Amino acid sequence: MNLFFLRHGKAFPRGPKWRPDSKRPLTREGEEKMIEAVRGLRALEVSFDLILASPFARALRTAQIVAADDGARKVFETNHLVPDADPQEIIDEINSNFAAFQQIILVGHEPFLSGLISKLISGGADVAIEMKKGALCKLSLESLAFDKCARLEWLLTSRQLARCGRGDKD
Repeated sequence: MNLFFLRHGKAFPRGPKWRPDSKRPLTREGEEKMIEAVRGLRALEVSFDLILASPFARALRTAQIVAADDGARKVFETNHLVPDADPQEIIDEINSNFAAFQQIILVGHEPFLSGLISKLISGGADVAIEMKKGALCKLSLESLAFDKCARLEWLLTSRQLARCGRGDKD
């Protein structure tokens, strides 16, 4: 199985206009950068069997941008990807409901995503991984467990993904 982690794109800053925080959307720039990053996914020939996303507006919109470019795949919202979720629960949800899928992308927030990546590649929270907005990480694994079970294949920023989509060499 390949498990991908995508941090949502650039969102509006926290403030009274966006309360609760779950309503805070992507900015226009955030949407445009995510569209460019998704072109990079296409250039890398990366596709997904399943898209799981936090129901927060910024993550859900990011997942919808991915889905629109990936053959209109359905986005499944899950509360197990919200910022303060218990990471064990998303592992349990995947194992219980989606174990047959080979290419799964999780669209969510920091520091939740980097903490989960660290747990899956090291068994603990010791690996310092930074998921910038729009960053994409790929892990490969044989069997998903809430422990050391995966190998880090790559971690790309949204800028690197966009360059792949444009065919930039440097």
